[in-house]
Amino acid sequence: MLIEPEKRRIRLRQAPPFPMGASHHYGGTRFVVFSRHATAVSLLFFDNANDVNPSKEWKLSPDLHRFGDIWSCFIEGSREGQIYAWKMDGDEVIDGIKSFTPEAFLIDPYTKAICGPYEWRDGLGSRDIPTAPKSVVTSPVYNWKRTISPKIPMEKTVIYEVHLRGYSAHPSAQVDFPGTFAGFIEKIKWIKELGITTVELLPIQAFAENEVINRNPFTGERLKNYWGYSTMAFMAVHPPYGALPGEEKEEFSQFVRTLHDNGLEVILDIVFNHTAEGNQTGPVLSFRGLDNSIYYMMDTENKCYLNYSGCGNTLNCNHPVVRDFIMDVLRYWVVEMGVDGFRFDLASILGRDQDGNLLDNPPLVERIAEDPILRNVKIIAEAWDAGGAYQVGSFPGTRWAEWNGRFRDDIRAFWLTEGGSIADFATRLAGSEDLYGSSGRTPLHSINFVASHDGFSLRDLVSYDYKHNEINGENNRDGDNHNLSDNHGIEGYTHDHEIRNLRLRQMKNLLLTLFVSQGVPMIYSGDEYGHTKLGNNNTYCQDNPVTWFDWRLTGNSLVDEFTVSGFADPLDVDIEEGRHITDFIRNLISFRNNHPHLRRKTFFSGSIVKNSPSPFSGMRDIMWINEKMEEIDWSYPRKFIGVILGPVIENDCVNLPVQMYFNATDEDIVAVIRSIPGYRWKIMFDTSDMRISDNSDRILEDTIITVKSRSSVVASLVKV
Repeated sequence: MLIEPEKRRIRLRQAPPFPMGASHHYGGTRFVVFSRHATAVSLLFFDNANDVNPSKEWKLSPDLHRFGDIWSCFIEGSREGQIYAWKMDGDEVIDGIKSFTPEAFLIDPYTKAICGPYEWRDGLGSRDIPTAPKSVVTSPVYNWKRTISPKIPMEKTVIYEVHLRGYSAHPSAQVDFPGTFAGFIEKIKWIKELGITTVELLPIQAFAENEVINRNPFTGERLKNYWGYSTMAFMAVHPPYGALPGEEKEEFSQFVRTLHDNGLEVILDIVFNHTAEGNQTGPVLSFRGLDNSIYYMMDTENKCYLNYSGCGNTLNCNHPVVRDFIMDVLRYWVVEMGVDGFRFDLASILGRDQDGNLLDNPPLVERIAEDPILRNVKIIAEAWDAGGAYQVGSFPGTRWAEWNGRFRDDIRAFWLTEGGSIADFATRLAGSEDLYGSSGRTPLHSINFVASHDGFSLRDLVSYDYKHNEINGENNRDGDNHNLSDNHGIEGYTHDHEIRNLRLRQMKNLLLTLFVSQGVPMIYSGDEYGHTKLGNNNTYCQDNPVTWFDWRLTGNSLVDEFTVSGFADPLDVDIEEGRHITDFIRNLISFRNNHPHLRRKTFFSGSIVKNSPSPFSGMRDIMWINEKMEEIDWSYPRKFIGVILGPVIENDCVNLPVQMYFNATDEDIVAVIRSIPGYRWKIMFDTSDMRISDNSDRILEDTIITVKSRSSVVASLVKV
């Protein structure tokens, strides 16, 4: 982004203290920034993104350019595309540490675009800035031609968590602009055909990808912050995600519009718990240099930052100024960029006061839920943080959905460990009423998942007992040790046909449980074909084929060979297995869509379904049974359970009952299927069947079925 070279009159003038950020107008640009404790504020202009010296510097007058804590000015002659930064100094000292860094170039918190390199190098002093990104003056991209959201109801939502770059970065994607919004758009047909309704993007706000100083110990490769949970500018799109330099904001807007035109929602994973500035030894990029004690929770006694994020600092979310900023960020992405919702990373931090204490009624959490502009968007909390808070089921407010970590753990425990119980399994399958029922919430507040970006992939859950994160350069110390996984006899890849089939069956068990459970299902990109991350459960720094979506395994790529030095070839995973899993998920989503039994807006009551026609009269909405069709004994230790979902009467239409059995034991079990005159049971899914199909050609002639060891069976009624 370059300023046009012709000479023009540029001068400093006074301006009103709103709106925040840089607002381009005819004849110039208004610049507005917050700082309570600064005594000297300068606005810097640069001709080029890589410049280390400004071409212009204006020192703002406290008498002419300050309104309370707001500093504002109008630069006559300034144009769109102007590169700028703030510089601040002040007298504030906290326990002997000076709060301001007058030599630092500071990113405007309200900037809509950034440019220039950022490189954090090991061994620098605590306040050194090796290279600093800069802000860019932009204009709105929408011109009030609003994109129309599909507005998918929660009961029909299927979420696809995906990394923007990783989805099209692999050479097998064969797109014109790999790893960009444009590259993603070229591959959305896959998502639509799978049956997905809602795309949840890992962070796409500008982040510090070069902050990682570790190297792969086997290849020497410098690692990167790949996931993006290290925000530098909350309203700016991460520049590398654009295909054309400087056009990423417009490209993201087109990305949202294209997904909406294809009936897909867009949810952003957003990180308000910390920033890229790290702890007291980290860089000064923006908030720390603008007003450190306002934006961050401080431990003044120990002269450091409170760290409830596990990343060095904690954003002071419930300070009134920071609350306003967060609300402005959310409204910007909804109003100007058209997104459909947010997943809040480590959301429990949003409920901590300025001393770090958890609040009963957090004002920010309530404001987000009640804000009139955000009223119809999806809001999802990762309801825990690194400070010990775990609020799954108790996150404040009745509008918030939650990532249900209890669902993940209990379902994994049932299928993959010696622990787990039929009671916990049944509770999760039925929508986690123990978590959401007492507060007046519903099953639709539960975002169910068995794998996500953080942790083992679906395939690795059934292939590894232990994490293998050595390539992260941290001696395998990073990542969670509590994975509730099972390698089924051999750690990692094997040619053993029997083990491979068992692993495939277990992946299908996990997926089937996910999609027949009450709540909102979420899968992570790549799990639909069984992607392996080679046992790495913390791939935050792996921007390579370990994490990239491998289109060869979907059968939709013409690339036959691709190898990367230092990495096992993911084609060790059989392509036919990949297709098998993909077809299985596609059929599961279709089955879910066609059966309102699986998409309830309320919890089961266990009572008789009213107005059920004969021969279904007397059936309850849910019945938990053993293999003999007797009422289940919840104290029985064997991990085998059956369930019958009674008929659902909807718009005068009778949706026929569904019966399911789940066998996590090592034994085949003969089970009874309920006899209903005039009907036969059709086996819709049997996870022990290795055919690439949904098994829907199997109609039972009797009422007995063998549920194979470590398998699930789902049957639906058909009239004879």
